[in-house]
Amino acid sequence: KQWYQRRVAITAGDCTMSLLSLLLLLAPPCAAHYTTHDWNAMPASNRLLSSPVNPSCADAEFLSYHIHVLFWQQSPPHVAGAMHLRNHFITHFELLDRNCTIEAGDPAPGHDMCVFEVDWEPAGPFTTAQYSFFIPPDLLEQTTAWMIQNRGIYDVYIHPNTGCELQDHTLWYTVSGNKWPVDGSIFTCDYPGCHPT
Repeated sequence: KQWYQRRVAITAGDCTMSLLSLLLLLAPPCAAHYTTHDWNAMPASNRLLSSPVNPSCADAEFLSYHIHVLFWQQSPPHVAGAMHLRNHFITHFELLDRNCTIEAGDPAPGHDMCVFEVDWEPAGPFTTAQYSFFIPPDLLEQTTAWMIQNRGIYDVYIHPNTGCELQDHTLWYTVSGNKWPVDGSIFTCDYPGCHPT
């Protein structure tokens, strides 16, 4: 009788697990990024912008990158920790006095790694305070690995710079930590190599 009760419990568990697996397989996939096909198939009312995607952006070259660290500007301990991480990155990559003199949206091919000013309030497409670093392609792997390993509780948002700002920030990005919303309606550049004026 004990063997039978255990067998029934295991079978019931197997059925529950099988049913759960089946439901997960049948559920619509959740995607963090849209593909170009998804964007073109999406009704205009659901897009971030009402204008169509510039087809020349489909094969845009990744000219540089930004690493952003997002933090809660209303929490002094959170701000202090975020600034500690920023200073640690600056020290590790020897970026003291290497402030960016380029516009944030400029892909700036060939530019050296540099540090942007801190946005203490939501600015640009970001809905919270953040700071960022300009990263040349040859330093992306090294800087990304360091940031992901050292980010602690902070959320990191990494995106390429191609000149196609909407795609850079909403299609071709990656996140370590929590995903924060971005406001894609502020972008003005929509072709490869474009930089805001």
